[in-house]
Amino acid sequence: MIQAKVAEILESDQFLQEHHIKGWVRSFRSNRFIALNDGSTLKNLQCVIDFENTDEDLIKRINVGAAISVKGTLIESQGSQQRVEIEVTDLEILGDANPEEVKLTILSPKKHSMEKLREQAHLRVRTNTFGAVMRVRSRLSFAVHKYFQDRNFYYVNTPIITGSDAEGAGEMFKVTNMDLKNPPKNEDGSINYKEDFFGKETNLTVSGQLEAETFALGLGQVYTFGPTFRAENSNTSRHLAEFWMIEPEVAFCDLDQNMDLAEDFIKYVLKYILKHCKDDLEFLAQRQENEDKLKPKAERSDMNLLDKLNFVLENNFKRVSYTEAIEILKNSKPNKKKKFNYIIEEWGADLQSEHERYLVEKHFKCPVILFDYPADIKAFYMRLNEDGKTVRAMDILFPGIGEIVGGSQREERLDVLKEKMAELDIPEEELWWYLDTRKFGTCVHSGFGLGFERLVQFTTGMGNIRDVIPFPRTPQNAEF
Repeated sequence: MIQAKVAEILESDQFLQEHHIKGWVRSFRSNRFIALNDGSTLKNLQCVIDFENTDEDLIKRINVGAAISVKGTLIESQGSQQRVEIEVTDLEILGDANPEEVKLTILSPKKHSMEKLREQAHLRVRTNTFGAVMRVRSRLSFAVHKYFQDRNFYYVNTPIITGSDAEGAGEMFKVTNMDLKNPPKNEDGSINYKEDFFGKETNLTVSGQLEAETFALGLGQVYTFGPTFRAENSNTSRHLAEFWMIEPEVAFCDLDQNMDLAEDFIKYVLKYILKHCKDDLEFLAQRQENEDKLKPKAERSDMNLLDKLNFVLENNFKRVSYTEAIEILKNSKPNKKKKFNYIIEEWGADLQSEHERYLVEKHFKCPVILFDYPADIKAFYMRLNEDGKTVRAMDILFPGIGEIVGGSQREERLDVLKEKMAELDIPEEELWWYLDTRKFGTCVHSGFGLGFERLVQFTTGMGNIRDVIPFPRTPQNAEF
């Protein structure tokens, strides 16, 4: 007897063969038709029991949410809703589900908000929406590795605990094993971190980039794909305290080549998902359309989910300097009529999501790569241009979401890097190992960072980033 997944059986032509399936009951009607799902696909497998010859007590236990084992024969379905079904010969209840409790759970998702579902993370993945999102997330993760591995990049596991702040943001989670009620202190009353576990102040990382650079300058081309952390007290639909980052670093690569790599990478993973997650994406596209109907017209998406994905695939990314973008935004109607929340008045402004989306959706009508940003609004490690005021940075902007990728050509000149660190009060002794990479065969090199949850959010059309990660970590919330 073949034990198989629901996804495999639904595609099978092995009629009249015996199959063994285990899963959870999604519905049970007429005391005869069981809709069975095991998480392998959005679709359910119809299992038909002979209720006249089935124990009545057993039938009473076939409730929504119950885990069951089914053995039976694969036949062509008599109904129009499915191609195949299982004619049950043996059924076993593996785990009961109380019908009264089931009514109060997410197994009736129409009655619950997304916020409520997040409180039931151990169950929400059984809904169609979250099952689809998490299958897409899994496939995307595989596609990321496949892209880089097929191109001879080396996967590097960079530290989660670090003594450096790659972004210079200062919003980091501290790591310590000191007694917080009575920490050791210096004579001036400050905490004596020399007595801490690592002998210095340490934090959870915000990026693996700096460490990845050291490996790129030995292995040539590498990538990291791991968890990162921000202690930013921001309770919005765009922020998480724990999230995953994809960060390639490439030696002998300038900004133009970096932009080529980022565009090619994004198109590859989206093409992979369109090919391998067709049912889930169609369901999520329909879900987004239904959700949009309930919104005010001004807040509705101009494109449905599948159109948005194909929009990225079918268009070359337009490359525009920051300076040119600022002029476009300054002279735009929403800016002149003060419809932007953040009015663009002069060169040097830090662009917001509304500006980025305007450039993509209204002005250029294609994905956009902005480059050569003001040095004052970018990180210390980005290469300074000859004009002395801009750096070789780039951001990729997408419809509906704004920035999805941020990267740069790194500053390979030791003297310039030291000057920039001094200006920002970054102690050389903290990053001595990073500065050393500029002493032993320094070269032009570049890389970028892509927040994985931002990519999953774009690919699935989910409105809140908390709904594309299994267990969201946000201010005042660390359940599960």
